[in-house]
Amino acid sequence: MRPPGLSLPIVASWLVHAYTASGVVLAFLTVVAVMEGDTVRGLWLFLAAMVVDGTDGMLARWVKVKLHVPWFDGALLDNIVDYITYAFMPMMLLWSAGYLGEGTSATVLAVVPLLASAYQFCRVDAKTEDHLFLGFPSYWNIAAFYVVVLDLRPAAVAVTLLVCAVLVFVPIGYVYPSRTTTLLAPTLVLTCLWLISYAVLLTQLPDPSTLWLSISVAYVVYYVVLSLYLTARRARGGQRAAATDSSAPASF
Repeated sequence: MRPPGLSLPIVASWLVHAYTASGVVLAFLTVVAVMEGDTVRGLWLFLAAMVVDGTDGMLARWVKVKLHVPWFDGALLDNIVDYITYAFMPMMLLWSAGYLGEGTSATVLAVVPLLASAYQFCRVDAKTEDHLFLGFPSYWNIAAFYVVVLDLRPAAVAVTLLVCAVLVFVPIGYVYPSRTTTLLAPTLVLTCLWLISYAVLLTQLPDPSTLWLSISVAYVVYYVVLSLYLTARRARGGQRAAATDSSAPASF
């Protein structure tokens, strides 16, 4: 028998919040992997964290957590977990494995993405009304994945991270794979294929196959091209709206 006031929707809502919070557990396990020098295990944990992050929002909307537990801020919880798993831990992994070089320059290079992401996570317009991420969406875990899989040298890693950090401040709209309505179905299918390619490539390290690497990179190209197209479409829509407003008769 359920306690008074504890309905099934409320229990389901708390289970969804617990599912989101499991990301911090994965982050802690990543710390353990990094301390033990197991970079590949850390990347597996990144994959698990991405699966959680990619599905908890859909579950929250389905269960209607805001309706049943309105006083608990699930979006804030999600942001805390995402900052740790998408920004902090990837930099920790790359720094500890030596991909950022050595000494003070490596430390500075690790801190730059963390500061950029701290800014982005606090923007009230980080997610647009048409379900895009505004500015590079702190996919540092994905950047770390390609750094390890491609075995990039510190100079190439530095360029990659600094360019992405600058893109945080550039108002490009990036696809929100589970919510952007344009080409939603193919995007979800291709995202799942990319996650599969991620797992396959990890099993093949340190000698990933060209086929699976091509599949993985092709998704990144699709993602960037679609993001740029949607950004251009939003800009055209804004220009038309501005033109309409300027042509309307003034009223006093």
